[in-house]
Amino acid sequence: MKIAVVVFPGSNCDIDLFEALHTVCGAAVEYVSHKRDNLDGFDAVMLPGGFSYGDYLRCGAIARFSNIMPAIVEFAKQGKPVFGTCNGFQILTEAGLLPGALKQNDSLKFICKTVSLTVENNQTLFTTQYKKKETIALPIAHADGSYYADEETLAELEENHQVVFRYAGENPNGSLNNIAGITNKAGNVLGMMPHPERAVEAILGNLDGLRLFKSLLENGKVTTEEAVR
Repeated sequence: MKIAVVVFPGSNCDIDLFEALHTVCGAAVEYVSHKRDNLDGFDAVMLPGGFSYGDYLRCGAIARFSNIMPAIVEFAKQGKPVFGTCNGFQILTEAGLLPGALKQNDSLKFICKTVSLTVENNQTLFTTQYKKKETIALPIAHADGSYYADEETLAELEENHQVVFRYAGENPNGSLNNIAGITNKAGNVLGMMPHPERAVEAILGNLDGLRLFKSLLENGKVTTEEAVR
């Protein structure tokens, strides 16, 4: 029973995710190469931030064709937890596991700062330790984080309560409906542009991301490293 952190060429937040889950939360975690073609033995999958394949063509467009992706798609279809942050979110939309797309920030600039978010749905595998409508702060670091979808898709997201996180106050990138994170209809796939893995330790001055991982460990029935031993 363990969590897979998928590593693509150009991933640079894979270590952040690994350490947040393993060192801080005590979960059993393993790096998984993009070349692998199965996820046997894992019960949750994490897609990290970064610049997979140098963001050539579009962010996440090439990673979507990696060997590991069919296994991730099947994993999601089985109702198992799949999480993607930043570039991971972009990959999930490119793979069709989440609706919509992430386009260039309205400012046409890379943005790196901490932003305020509202927790819109605290009934997902990833958010039960938050309060609904709670305001939290998480870091962002992206140039292509503006969420876009057509009007019909946006209406479905709102109606089905698939919008999990929304930018509160300032919208840093121009995302429609201030969307910062969404799930699929089944609720087992979450993609978000902010980085919860960078807000899990007091020494960093922010613990607001920690409850996302604790929610997953509690609800996803993911065992700890201690239990594996």
